Amino acid sequence: MNRRELIALLGTTAAMWPVGARAQQSPTLRRIGVLNMFAADDPEGQARIAALLQALQPLGWTVGRNLRIDYRWGTSNIATTHKNATELVALAPDVIVTNGAAGVAPLLEATPTVPIVFVLVGDPVGAGFVDSLARPGGNATGFISHEYGFTGKWLELLKEIAPGMTRAAVIRDPAITVGIGMFGAIQSAAPSLGVEVNPVNVRDASEMERAVGAFARSGNGGLIVTPSPLAYAHRDLILALATRHKLPAVYFARTFVLAGGLACYGPDPIDQYQRAAAYVDRILKGEKPADLPVQAPTKYELVINLKTARAIGLTIPPTLLTRADEVIE
Repeated sequence: MNRRELIALLGTTAAMWPVGARAQQSPTLRRIGVLNMFAADDPEGQARIAALLQALQPLGWTVGRNLRIDYRWGTSNIATTHKNATELVALAPDVIVTNGAAGVAPLLEATPTVPIVFVLVGDPVGAGFVDSLARPGGNATGFISHEYGFTGKWLELLKEIAPGMTRAAVIRDPAITVGIGMFGAIQSAAPSLGVEVNPVNVRDASEMERAVGAFARSGNGGLIVTPSPLAYAHRDLILALATRHKLPAVYFARTFVLAGGLACYGPDPIDQYQRAAAYVDRILKGEKPADLPVQAPTKYELVINLKTARAIGLTIPPTLLTRADEVIE
């Protein structure tokens, strides 16, 4: 080999070496999609995403280094949610994180293969999202929000807040399994508490407004709001009805209480997003959602809004305030 050939060979090798070195040193960029049911500027939605990112870091995942996240933020419009789900799937992420049945349903319609990790879903088996809690069987797994037996605690809490209450209206969506199952569980708990429960359908705003108005006229009433996409969509109306008719009300999520509702008791959403990070990590490392069991909540929170209590002329028992995880003044 002459000198010219040697220089050419060394030059080619030198040119190739940095590329190879960089390829070895740069981690593979993995992609997560996040379909969020909150608006982009909603503080609660931002807090949940922050919890997810924070929990991913100790597992070795950092945005900009080996992780990219594509967001689609929610609206109460079903068509927009479906559009957002389709757009996320088209980006070919390694896994998608979402919350609630309203997020899972359009994603499963859009893809039978992209792994999905959900949080705060009421009845994923009844909704057809998974085959069973122990063996999900498809491309989705995650964390449920409430077991049916838990929902009787909402009625217990309402009775503790307003001991004179003898009637409770239960706002539910009868078109979904959660709406039927949770009302049944509340109804089962009612006799032991001396309370009569009445269903109020959430599907039509004007119908719901008439039903709550008629219910409130008889007195000694309270309100329970069970989870559904429509409950979120009609949140402002439901809160206004409770205030207008001075009904003590218990909600399934703290977002209602932050917006002016009286009280909520349910799983801590921040905890669920933190736990979801572990499933995202396992999927990115090769495990399949079909083999990861759906998990029940492990941490619950009680939030009470004292400002709302005063507005409807209600005094919250001190023993209840001491148990609350958060009291809004």
